[in-house]
Amino acid sequence: MARASKHNAIDAAMMTELFAAINELGRDPQVCAIVLAAEGKSFSAGADLAWMQAQFAATREERVSEARKFALVLKALNEAPKFTLARVHGPVFGGGIGLIAACDCVIASEAATFALTEARLGLIPATISPYVMAKIGERGARHMMSGRRFDVAEAMALGLVSKIATDFDSAIETELEAVLQCATPALAAAKFLFRTQGHVIDMSVIEDTISRLANAWETPDAQERIAAFLAKSK
Repeated sequence: MARASKHNAIDAAMMTELFAAINELGRDPQVCAIVLAAEGKSFSAGADLAWMQAQFAATREERVSEARKFALVLKALNEAPKFTLARVHGPVFGGGIGLIAACDCVIASEAATFALTEARLGLIPATISPYVMAKIGERGARHMMSGRRFDVAEAMALGLVSKIATDFDSAIETELEAVLQCATPALAAAKFLFRTQGHVIDMSVIEDTISRLANAWETPDAQERIAAFLAKSK
């Protein structure tokens, strides 16, 4: 992700590009693994607030369409027939939590921090919730929902992070060396097996989260809080 000046906040353009990249890499028989990394100080600040504010003036159909864009990015990442690894070097907020939750493995630095910030903006973590729940369960998700910031040790205890690393390159190389010893089709089949035996995330679940997010965008709380955040006022 390369919006360093915006802390890799996820806007419509980034969603389109991520969706295309994940699908292209997923189809490439020469690719064994996908590493999701980011430029700048932050891994991801979550959804771009200017993009979210634009939804207030949109029609219901337009809101649903925009919510679906990120939902489909998460679905593509979760279902990619490759081993997926998130390289988390800094803050991860809101929708960024969904991105790492949808990955098979998360390697984080000691400086990484995390927060599920949606409720502070009058919103709910709707489209990311199936992946967060699959990763850390209801107990962990409810513990995070206040939006408080927590460190990498707590993220690992919750199950959100797989490994804490001081040397990213070495830690990632170790993970990928193991992946390269496997037959890629077998890994894809194993991933499909685990997904279908565990917390099932189908289109009915995804469409429900899209509708819930569109509903949240329509509330006065969300409109007031996001406008205040962008105006840097209380």
